[in-house]
Amino acid sequence: MDGKPNNCKVATALETIVGKWKIAIMLNLLHSGTMRFSELHQALPGVTKKMLTSHLRELEGEEIIKRVIYPQIPPKVEYSMTEYGATLQTVLDMMHGWGEAHLARKQQYDL
Repeated sequence: MDGKPNNCKVATALETIVGKWKIAIMLNLLHSGTMRFSELHQALPGVTKKMLTSHLRELEGEEIIKRVIYPQIPPKVEYSMTEYGATLQTVLDMMHGWGEAHLARKQQYDL
């Protein structure tokens, strides 16, 4: 960051990765590796198939995840993090640490 608020790209980064289920999708793929649609759906209780599909397509469009379709009946589709998407691991770890510290602070001060 060059110190100029108007040039800050934090909003750009957040627009790319923030969505009700996007972080959970990425964390599951980072932790578990390649997963099928049904596995992701089971790993995210409460997400609808429509919302999961939407978030997967958005993440794929940003080249954060990749989708591989196997030509068979029934179709087999697998999702995994791209090499580029895996670079978010550090960012997500840092955000997790900040979130833990923030929760502890809130509990300490009853915020």
